[in-house]
Amino acid sequence: MSETDSADPAVEELQVRAAACLMSYEIQVRVEAGGLGFEYDGALCSLRAVSLSPGLEVLTLTCVLAWDRPLKPQLHKRVAERNAALQFGSITVVGHDKLADVILRYTFPAAGLADEALATMLLLVLSGAGRARHGLVP
Repeated sequence: MSETDSADPAVEELQVRAAACLMSYEIQVRVEAGGLGFEYDGALCSLRAVSLSPGLEVLTLTCVLAWDRPLKPQLHKRVAERNAALQFGSITVVGHDKLADVILRYTFPAAGLADEALATMLLLVLSGAGRARHGLVP
């Protein structure tokens, strides 16, 4: 990933297409520095298009499923259960002091996907994030 990704026309086009796909499902998307921000089923999400090499543009999605949760063995158990059920991405626990945030990350090649396939892929990942979030927050 380079600092010039935002000036790469393929990256810009992919990010605009991803935003349009999300908005077509009535997801409110914010354009932020270098990416898109939005909320899905209570999770705070960030989506960014990046060029790994010419012709290999990927979308990287990060969703904060829960934040400031007590860092206890039960949290790790719940995250492990959700990881086992998850089809796309991985969930991690990021501890800070006695609290933790639960993050889902997924990166996939998106160059060449038609809009319908891109929207389907995004919704599959986001629906998994929504399901994984249940039981992690009060």
